[in-house]
This record gives sequence, C-alpha cells and structure tokens, in this order.
Amino acid sequence: MFSLRAGGFVVSLSVVLCSISAQAEISASTDSGLEEVTVTATRTPNTLADTLASVTVLNQQDIELRQVLSLQDLFVGEAGLQVSNNGGPGKATSVYVRGANADQILVLVDGVRMGSATIGTTSFQYLPVDQFGRVEIVRGPLSSLYGSEAMGGVIQIFTQRPTTDGLTVQADASYGSHETSSYGGRADVVSDGLTFGLSGSNLTSNGYADCTGAPPTATFGGAGCYVDDARPDGYHNVSSSAHLGYHFSDTDDIEATFMRSEGGTRYAGDYTDHESFVEQEASVAGHWSPIAALRITAQVGQSHDNEFDTLDGVEPPGNLLDTTRNTASLQADWTIVPKQIVTLGTDYLKDTIADDADFPVTSRRISGVFGEYQGTFGPQQLAVSLRHDDNTQYGDKTTGSAAWGYHFADTMRVTASYGTAFQAPSFDDLYYPYYGNPSLKPETSHSVEVGVDQRLQSAHWSLRAYDTLYHNLISYDAAFFAPENTDEARIRGIEAQGGMIWGAWTADITGTLLDAKDRTPGSFEYDDQLPRRARGTGRLEVARQFQQVRAAVRYNLSGPSYDDLANTERLGGWSTVDTLAEWTPTTHWAVQAKVANVTGHRYQTAMYYPQDERNFLVTVRYRPASF
Repeated sequence: MFSLRAGGFVVSLSVVLCSISAQAEISASTDSGLEEVTVTATRTPNTLADTLASVTVLNQQDIELRQVLSLQDLFVGEAGLQVSNNGGPGKATSVYVRGANADQILVLVDGVRMGSATIGTTSFQYLPVDQFGRVEIVRGPLSSLYGSEAMGGVIQIFTQRPTTDGLTVQADASYGSHETSSYGGRADVVSDGLTFGLSGSNLTSNGYADCTGAPPTATFGGAGCYVDDARPDGYHNVSSSAHLGYHFSDTDDIEATFMRSEGGTRYAGDYTDHESFVEQEASVAGHWSPIAALRITAQVGQSHDNEFDTLDGVEPPGNLLDTTRNTASLQADWTIVPKQIVTLGTDYLKDTIADDADFPVTSRRISGVFGEYQGTFGPQQLAVSLRHDDNTQYGDKTTGSAAWGYHFADTMRVTASYGTAFQAPSFDDLYYPYYGNPSLKPETSHSVEVGVDQRLQSAHWSLRAYDTLYHNLISYDAAFFAPENTDEARIRGIEAQGGMIWGAWTADITGTLLDAKDRTPGSFEYDDQLPRRARGTGRLEVARQFQQVRAAVRYNLSGPSYDDLANTERLGGWSTVDTLAEWTPTTHWAVQAKVANVTGHRYQTAMYYPQDERNFLVTVRYRPASF
C-alpha cells in the first residue's frame, strides 16, 4: 500500500480507491454526463465513454463553480497534473502532466498551438480563464497525432461559444483579497445558422510580496529573486475573445475565433522586476461533408507570444521574447462502416522569433502527415495512429501509438495502450548565443498504460497505471558550456478518479501517485526525484444543494518534493481547505463566495516563492435567458 505524508496529514491510496469503489455502488436517476464529447484525444468527436485515452473535461459550469481567476488554480488537484507557481496570479507557472517537463506538454487554444518557441513553454499565468468555456486535458503521449511537444499530453482550451438562440448578454464581477478585482461581459447572438460572440474582461490585483529569497553577500550566493523586496507584486490583465460562425447545414460550417490577453506583472528581482506580455490566438476553420461517410476539416491559425522585461521601467539588454506561430491543417475522416473510422491528415507549422538575442536562425518549418484508425468490434475497441514529421532544424521523426479496450459489461471497461513521442529542441537550446548546440537531437519517450473504468448512471470511477521512459533529455553540460542530449528518466504513476451524485449531494475525488526518477547513467543525480514532482497529490470535494444555495468544501493535498536535481532543496508537503458557496436568488443571478486556504497554511510550490495564505473572493454573475 502506498502512502504519502503532507502538512501533518497521512493519506493512503487505499482510502481513495475504497471511496471510489463505494461510489460505484450508488444508483440514482440523475444523468452523470456520459454523453460528454471530446475531440482532443483522437482529433475526432468521441464521447468520453468511447475514448480510450485518459481524458478530463472541464466545462463552463465546472470553471464557474470552482470560482477561480487563473488556469493554475483551475488545474490544482486534477489527476496527473502538478502545478508550480512563482508567487500568485500572473507569476511564472509550470504545469507538469504525468511528470513530464513543462515544455513537453502541447497547449492548444481553439486548435492553435500556443507557447514560446525560444524557451519552449506556454505562459499559463497569462491565459485568461474567464474567456474560456471548456478545457480538455489528455494525459499520455500524443505525438502520433500532434507531433512535437505532446510527450506528456495535450491541454486544449476552447474559447466560449454561443449556444442559445437569440441575443444573450452575460456579466460578472469579482472582488477579493489584495484588492483583487475582475469584471467582464459577453454578448452572443444565434440566428438562422449565424453565431456571433464577443467577450471582454479586466483583472487587476495588488498581489503580495512574491519572493522570500535573500540577496547575495560575500559569503552567500543568494537564492530565489536575490533581493529583499517587501513591496506587493501586482498584476493586471485585459483580455477579449470573439467568435463568428455560420452553419450551412448540420454537417457543413465555418467559424473564426480570436483571443487576446495583454497586461503586466511585477515581481521581485535584481536584473528585471516587471514583465509586459501579449498572448494572442486567431483561427479560421471549416467542416465539409461531400458525402455522408466523409468529413473534411480545414483550419488556418496564428498565435503570438510576446514578453518584455524591464527593471524599474528601464530596459536591460536581451529581455524581449517574441514568437509567432503560423499553423495550417487538413484532415479527412472516413466512416467505412458504423464505428469504423479512418483518418488521414496533414499539419504545417512555421515558428518565427524576434528576440533581442542575436540568433543565427530565426524561423523553422515543420510539416507532418498522420493516419489513424478507430474501430469497435462488439465489446472490443481499437485505435492505432502513425505520424511522420519533417523539421527544418532536426530532420525527420516518426511516432506511433496503439490502444485497446474491452467492455466486460455495459458500464465497465479495461484498456491498454502503448505510444512513442518526441520533443523538438527549442531555439534557445539550439542557437542561443554562446550557449546553443545546433547538433541536438529531439527528446524521445516510450510509454505503456493499463486502466480500468466504470461509468454508472450517477457515479463513475477510473484507475490508470503507466510507465514512461524518456531518452536524450536535454540538459546543460558544464564541461562544454552547452546543452547536450545526455539525460534519461523513468516516470511511473497511478491515477485514480471518481465522482458520484446522491440526491442533493455530490462528491469528486482524485488521487495520484508519481515516481519520477533521473535514470541518467553515471549521473550524480541517478535515482533522484525529478524537481517539483511530488510523489503524491489528491483532491476531495463534497457539495450539497439546498434549494437556492450550494455549499462545498474542497481539500487539496500534495506530498513533499524537491526544487533541484540534486534533491538538496526540499519543498515541504502541504494541504489546504477551501470553502465555497453559491446563492441563486433567481434563475438569472448568482452570488458566489470562496475562502481559500482557510487554515492559512504557509507553503511553496517553487523554492522561495510563497503561495497565498487565507484569502477570499466574492463574485456576482448575471446569466439571463436570451432576448
């Protein structure tokens, strides 16, 4: 039996599994959302019950009920996810999926690749959660469908879409600790096949002192932000999104999307202490079915990531990070017979950078072709995919995956899968002046997974176990002052999820055990735990509906981890309790209140960067019927 200790609490995985198993015995007449459709795991529409991959879907209602102002807060406690944050909203945030590095996760917004091509990661802290209506999290390798960056999984975020006929107007406003305020509105129109939506919001927070690091002295090299700075570190974000679409028929449509987020954040630092940012996405996509059995999808898109750092308003050299990613895709889905689908597609990506550093190469092109087969044969399911990528920086790469499922009954299923994946070197790794290594190879991985899940009318549970080997991981070689393909890692884990509806009560539970170890032969860090990966995390939320009032308690838990490869800087385990309430006096109005970290527990997910202590948030929402 595995166990983990955090914040004075002892939680065993056996308790999680027993709780989930008990939920599966409950029956009621409430539908538990079995027909929820996801597209990310296979690039085709599939219900969650028919998807072989490990998927979590968070819809608009989930986002609003959690009363969060950031994606990092939304992700806390999700199965297979761990979040590292440098001190509150708007501060550097890394998301690890199944222990994979933050740059080994593909992030899409409305199907468009996001992130910086120089440092290789996505600025989750700047993506505006109030512009999003849906998040799909796929855990496990998906390079066989998406190419580079999808080693640990794919997180696809969808901006809000109009859903109700006529004109709909929505508004919300929030106020909370540290003089945090957020307000926004949205207008949607649906009429005779035309859909249009326009949304805008503003988030401002004075923040708090985000770093406890000490400045360098003659005998001490410093740590964290290297300064003593007790000033609060504020953040502001102005965001907008738009959607325009037209449905020619039930199968043929075209849509355009747009999302932009811009603002700035202050942080403690001795070289820079303020960052201005722009995160932007735009796309045009269409679907066409020339015959009933064939569905063609085409999309073109562009994302923009711009970050500019200054020190007290003065620009030091080399502090502009600017990436433009142009993408295009064409995909054909052919239903041979019912429940037998063949998919063929091609993707194109061009990355262009415009940083202050003098890079010898400032653009690259990647083209990929892929094929997939999905079939159901009585109680058995099969999904096989293969992809080949051609990159102007490192050449060719082929990846593949296969998944199988077997239904023992209408509600229970076992699954097994195998997949290979890769991650392309970033521009910094390859070309950064006096640092880059143009001969770097892609990082690669091989992963196996087995699982069992059950979905009843009012309860569901799942258990997944996986084992992933990473090769040629890129790390800094001090002897040559350059990055090299030397590292290896092995990551094994178990994920458990469950939920139930029992009359007016609901409960959701997640539990993750992770064994993420450095396996580089001859390394001083051999068998050490990879940084910022706790061995265990979990979340339990229980809620009850009292006519017009919903009350909930959420318990978050994380075991200890380390902030460095040598496992010398220990991050203590932690647990927090959040209380949430929602009052709906009418069908159009809702008032929400949340007290997070009720016990005021002091903890860190990155060394020297404290997370917020007890804090509150009050929100008013207006959701009228259409006019």
